[in-house]
Formats: sequence, C-alpha cells, structure tokens
Amino acid sequence: MFESIDKKIKGKKVLILGFGKEGRSSFRFLSNYFPDIEVGISDKNPELLSEVSKEMRMSGKFHTGATYLNNISDYDLIIKSPGIPASLLNGKVPAERVTSQTDLFLNQFRNKVIGITGTKGKSTTSSLIYHILSNKFENVHLVGNIGIPPFDLIREIKEDSIIVFEMSSHQLENVNVSPHISVLLNLFEEHLDHYNGLTEYHSAKFNIMRFQKAGDVFIYNADDPVIQKALKRIQTKGILFPYSVSNNFDEGLYYKSGKIFIVQDNKTSEFDFSNRQNLPGSHNLLNIMASVAVAKIMRLDDPVIQEVVPSFKGLPHRLEFIGEYQGIRFFNDSIATIPEAVIEAIKTLKSVDTLILGGKDRGIDYSNLIEFVIDSDLKNIIFIGDAGNRIYDGINAKGGANDTKLFFIDEFDEISEIIRQNTQNGSICLLSPAAPSYDKFRNFEERGAAFKKIAENL
Repeated sequence: MFESIDKKIKGKKVLILGFGKEGRSSFRFLSNYFPDIEVGISDKNPELLSEVSKEMRMSGKFHTGATYLNNISDYDLIIKSPGIPASLLNGKVPAERVTSQTDLFLNQFRNKVIGITGTKGKSTTSSLIYHILSNKFENVHLVGNIGIPPFDLIREIKEDSIIVFEMSSHQLENVNVSPHISVLLNLFEEHLDHYNGLTEYHSAKFNIMRFQKAGDVFIYNADDPVIQKALKRIQTKGILFPYSVSNNFDEGLYYKSGKIFIVQDNKTSEFDFSNRQNLPGSHNLLNIMASVAVAKIMRLDDPVIQEVVPSFKGLPHRLEFIGEYQGIRFFNDSIATIPEAVIEAIKTLKSVDTLILGGKDRGIDYSNLIEFVIDSDLKNIIFIGDAGNRIYDGINAKGGANDTKLFFIDEFDEISEIIRQNTQNGSICLLSPAAPSYDKFRNFEERGAAFKKIAENL
C-alpha cells in the first residue's frame, strides 16, 4: 500500500524515539500497517509506562528514564520525534538509520504536499491556504506542526488529495525529500536551545526546498535577507516564485498602492485585501501574499481568491482580540516567542499601554526589542521568567525606559492587579511575550488561555 514506506520499514527493528503526540501516532501507524515488526519505544519520561494502555505496553518494548538512549544501537531504524534534538544521537547511531514521520510521509506523498515553514506565521499561512483551497477542492487535508501528525490522516489520503503541511524546523531536520510546493515565510533567531547555532537551525528550514525536483515550485519571501543570501549558495531544481512588498517581479507577487499583484505566465492579476480586519499588520500581509501564491499555482480563479481570503477568521493566540474589560482592550499574542513578533504586534495595534513580556530564556538576542521599547510610548511593561528578567535588566542597564513603569513578577496571575491599577481606559493591554511559555505553562495555548481568564475576571 505504501511502497516507499515499506522499503524503509519492512523487516526491521524499529525504535520510536520520543513518545509524545507524534510518537504515539507513529506507534499506531506501525501497529496497523506493520503488525509483525519489532517496535521499541524510547522516552526520557520515567512515568511513561503508567500513562500508556495495557495494549501499548504489550505491543512494544519500552526504554524510559535516564537510560532511555542506551539501547538505540539495537535498532535498525529510529523514527525520531520532533522534540528530540538531533545532537543527542551524535556518535550513538549512524545518521542513515535515523528518520522521522515527516520524512517517511514525504517519501510516500511528496507530490501531493504543499509544505509551509518559517520562524513565524506558519500556522496562520497553512490554515489560510487550507481555507482557500477547501473552497475549490473536496479532498484537502491540514497536517503537521499545526497539531495533526500526518500519519493520523493517512487512511483518508486518496488519488486527488491535497495535503497542506505545516513544517517546523524540527520536523524538517531528517528529511531527504522536499514537497512539490514549498513555502518559506521568513527566518529569524529561534530555537537556539535545540540547535548548535543559528546556521544549523536555518539549514533545517532550507530542507523544505533543498531536495525539490524539476517542476516543483519554491515560494519564498524575497524581502528576507537570510533567504536571499541562502539562495545564492543552495541550488534547487524547483521553480522560484518570490513575493515582496518592496520589489516587482517578472514572475511572482508584489505589493503596490494597497494592492497585491501577481505575475504568472505573462498575465497579471490584482487583489485588494485592504479591508482585512481578521489579519492585521504587515506580517499578515506577507502571509496573505504567500497564500495567494499557492492559490494561483493551484490554478484557482481570481474571483474565488478575492472572496475567500477576507472570510478567514484568523487563529487564536495570534494578535487575537479577547474583548474589552473595565474599559481596557485585551489582545492575546501568546504565540509571539521572538522579539520581531512583539515589535510587529506593537506597531500593528499602535495604542498599546501595557505589555507583558517574558518566559523561558532560550538565549536569543533581545537588543533590538530593548531599544524599541525604550523609544516606545508604552506606559507599563510587566516582566516574568528568566527571559523577562534579562530584558528587564537590559532596559535598566540603558537607564530605563523614559516614563514607562517596569514591573517584575514571579507568578503570571500577578499581572491582574498591575493591569487594573495602571492601564488607562480606552487603551490596550497586550500579551506578546517574546519567549516560550515552558517555564510556567505546557505551551503557548495554555498561557494564552490564562491571560484570557485574567482579562475576563478583571
């Protein structure tokens, strides 16, 4: 049934490394389609056996706790989950024995896949592309980093299927094949706790186009200097299809006089999305341009694109308007884990009075954000976590931020009283933390939900 996957898996001892959401998806897939092979599960969680079903315990050999990596050389193939840094396997097992669910899936279905990656905007752009294409095609699937492991939908894939695949750098690490249509949105400093430097992180991202074939298409942000520089040294056989807000193209998309223009096959189309209340900001303009590029490559009619894009509602935790409470407008931008996203959020909303910053410190450079907030009109900044502490110290080291009040807190719910006492009526309180949430929360969704609850109970 799956010829490419069969060649990789059949007759081998397979280890699933990391048993979170995607690891368990891989286990279900192997159990359903390769019931006769020997499967091992390796995870550092020492309590894992108490969390899984009796059927799972009987079907696989578990390696857990501090010694979870000790037995990896006993297996012929390792399916690595995205959260496991590749560096943990260095010197322990040959690279050719390491694969991933993304790699296996692409080897089988690459011709059906539209892959989207970038430091920021992946989920919004993937969801928007899915929204647009679903208005014309019946069999469209959204998978990947958005929260749906691709193997979970493998039974539903048919001859005419289109697979919109949001791809994180972690998912792209081990691939040796690229999607038929690839989209690269942007590249910023991120995930330095997972990679040995920024170059390694960027290299993983470029795997989305590195292995493309003749006839494939690479859609990319031509305004991003890192992408432009990389294209001079990374050769792809795919057709280059750029988009930009500052340059015109003979083939590609550009922005002029409030409209998006696309030149394709010597024909020019134009779109007016100036009334895009659900996708505000210049960053979302670029996300829309990437999505329109995919729609045109997929041969959607212009009137369909013009009608469907504004109907997209946006995603939670991404400059999400929560509501107005006690005369204060609350915006939840919990997904903003890098400085550039915070700066863009403040520029977009304009009248931010109180900003909440901080979380887990992953060692990224906050100097631009520090300079920005010092020069801004912010009245209050609330800091939390190690990242918040570092930004707080950075601002104070430069003499403070004019008339801005700075508050450092230990627990997230302490923001409630600070907001109540200091935020002006008619202004905005923004959660845009410039850091991950893992020091206090399981993920950015949980942090955003906590912020919503505080706003609603103000």
